[in-house]
Amino acid sequence: MSRQIVLDTETTGLDPKTGHRVIEVGCVELRERRLTGNNLHIYLQPDREIDHQAIEVHGITNEFLLDKPRFQEVASELKAYLTGAELLIHNAPFDVGFLESEFAIIGDEFPLTSICSVTDTLAMARKMYPGQRNSLDALCKRLGVSNGHRTLHGALLDSEILADVYLTMTGGQTALSLDADRGTSETSKGKSEPINTDNLVVVYANESEMAAHEAWMAKLAAS
Repeated sequence: MSRQIVLDTETTGLDPKTGHRVIEVGCVELRERRLTGNNLHIYLQPDREIDHQAIEVHGITNEFLLDKPRFQEVASELKAYLTGAELLIHNAPFDVGFLESEFAIIGDEFPLTSICSVTDTLAMARKMYPGQRNSLDALCKRLGVSNGHRTLHGALLDSEILADVYLTMTGGQTALSLDADRGTSETSKGKSEPINTDNLVVVYANESEMAAHEAWMAKLAAS
């Protein structure tokens, strides 16, 4: 059975080579193009300060992480969860580089591709839509994927949105329904039903949040 993991991380900064660390990992599992509800979401204590620019993007503070586990405490669980899957990551070199760095820090150095395969959905989108913006937000707008609830970056939220974007890009799958109470998911069969958006409330980022987001994304693009 085909098993895919949509993965995203949040970090203290831009480059693990300068000592930056992973502070959040969010994973959403797909089997045969269906959400399973077998997701993995971890916050981590990085033992260092988070860059102010990073906090403006993801909203995770140093104080919030004080009682969270360190990477070494969750490494075995994460490695087992990822083993054998195809990882779907938007701008994969960024997240892969950080995860490999975290494993190396605890003395378990290995290329992530030795335990799973990696598909970069950003590279995929650039091939499908050359010359266009292919950020996650831009893809949501282009493909009609709802992301109005995304005012800040978050690893699990971004993975859930990317799962919807990926399925829409690769096969016309358009309706994902997450049941938060039961932790299950449903995939529509056949033609999707029209969605009534009359009563949707869209929360937009303010000017300072947008400026911080654009500055962060510009740094990512240059890295």
